[in-house]
Amino acid sequence: MGGEQAAVVRLLWGTRAKPARGPRPTLDLDRIARAGIELADAEGLAEVSMQRVAAQLGVTKMALYRYVPGKAELVALMVDAAIGPCPEGEGRRGDWREQLEEWARGLADVFGRHPWVLEVTVGPRVMGPGELSWMERAVAALDGTGLTGAERMDAAVLLVSHVRGITQQARAASGAEGGAEGNAEEQLGAVLGELMREHGARFPALSQALASVAASGGQDQAWEFGLHRILDGLAALIDERAR
Repeated sequence: MGGEQAAVVRLLWGTRAKPARGPRPTLDLDRIARAGIELADAEGLAEVSMQRVAAQLGVTKMALYRYVPGKAELVALMVDAAIGPCPEGEGRRGDWREQLEEWARGLADVFGRHPWVLEVTVGPRVMGPGELSWMERAVAALDGTGLTGAERMDAAVLLVSHVRGITQQARAASGAEGGAEGNAEEQLGAVLGELMREHGARFPALSQALASVAASGGQDQAWEFGLHRILDGLAALIDERAR
């Protein structure tokens, strides 16, 4: 295990003991994480630094280093605190399908409140107890369905990917709209409509699909459609195993 990973493990999974040396501690890891989260929520992750977090807490940067070795470890703390433990009621009611649907909506809410988390929860990394509690709840919801442990894990990862993808799209659309330019998605829809009127013969399937979207009012159903199709696929596999 590399030095940075070892430090993250100690911070996320250790006993969080206070420093033994130096003056009386004035900070703790939870306060530090919350200060970083406030900055990231307000200004974006790029604005988070050891210096900014120290200033937010009213201490020197060197005082902050007594608790957190560097920004990578700080961000790991922030992520686990922002995601937090899966709420007790999240994904515990109803059958497996109802549980996973409630769970997915809860996770989407977390990403919506802290969109910067999407930037740093990719690739191989050490997860904290809060983040892993969400995976635990999703995998547990599929207990007794006949799916293997690996399949239950894959199902949870697939649902997380859907939640992430839709949240990222919504964030990009939100960031692109506003002001005199109006809604970016509406503008794009108008441009595509014009292109299909001119070149629709080359793209008949796409032209027909876009016409259907326009006829239905253009409402984006990707979140609901994707979530239910994933759950439909899991239901088909579970039924197959039962037979």
